[in-house]
Amino acid sequence: MTIPKEPDKAKLVISLFMNNKNIVESALPELERLFGETDMISDWFNFDFTDYYYGEMGSPLFRKVAVFKELIHQIDLAEIKEKTNILEKRWAINEETGTKRALNIDPGYLLLSRFILATGKDYSHRIYIGRGIYADLTLIYKKGGFKSLEWTYPDYASVDMFNFLEQVRAKYANDLKQLRII
Repeated sequence: MTIPKEPDKAKLVISLFMNNKNIVESALPELERLFGETDMISDWFNFDFTDYYYGEMGSPLFRKVAVFKELIHQIDLAEIKEKTNILEKRWAINEETGTKRALNIDPGYLLLSRFILATGKDYSHRIYIGRGIYADLTLIYKKGGFKSLEWTYPDYASVDMFNFLEQVRAKYANDLKQLRII
């Protein structure tokens, strides 16, 4: 018989992509207001694996990833996605560029064994977690590194993203050690 136990808390990771890099200057403080202080922020990544968003957001697109100090309960991901959807709507119409959406925010969390993203889109490999939100198993950590899956978006399977998430994972492992010591 399995004895249920409380799962580890997770490292909150939020990706933002946009075509106007200046948006990050107002979006990051809003995210910190909601989720606490950031622990790490990535360099800029080019978002050029698809042109899917160009019609809505313009081009070129750039990504920045924010990681937060306070660990979260895994069950809170659906609520976090709801909050980031509200923030996205704040930048929904960009009259300067004529685009419909100026900012895309993808929240997720990292555990030692995997990286999960929140989405509102159902699919065979996604698990419903409430509030109209699904958890997408995006990457697994196996044999000393992150591994993509057949459905992993190419931008999350990039070398730059893997390298950054390796740093996040090392920080998260240290966070867990600190929690278990105290």
